[in-house]
Amino acid sequence: MSAPSPRPGARGLTLAAPAPTSLLRGVLGARLRLARATQDRSLRDVAGAAGVSIGHLSQVERGLTEASSEVLAAICRALGVPLHVLLRAAAVDLTTTAAADRRSIVARTRIAGVPEMGTRAPGRPGDVTTLVA
Repeated sequence: MSAPSPRPGARGLTLAAPAPTSLLRGVLGARLRLARATQDRSLRDVAGAAGVSIGHLSQVERGLTEASSEVLAAICRALGVPLHVLLRAAAVDLTTTAAADRRSIVARTRIAGVPEMGTRAPGRPGDVTTLVA
């Protein structure tokens, strides 16, 4: 595959595409799979205890499908993991990933010699932007 041709006026600069941001369903699925693997339990065992099909649990763990809050709660009960603990872990994962994505984009922009787009106004305490900066 050849590199994309620069657009007119770009002085030959080609920027890499920004890193894809993590989706909530992928982060939740990874955390659920980690909890199941840590307990050395099979998909069949956890799916049966949660009352969902093996295929559905597998898709949730791989981040291919959105799980309803009821399904997430059932899987958490089957794993013995409180739902709020799963959600807090996912929030940390998403915050960490967002900060890494932001740093990567800024670094690649600087390497390519593209001027920064300006600074943002400081956020209020508790804003997501202040948590990932």
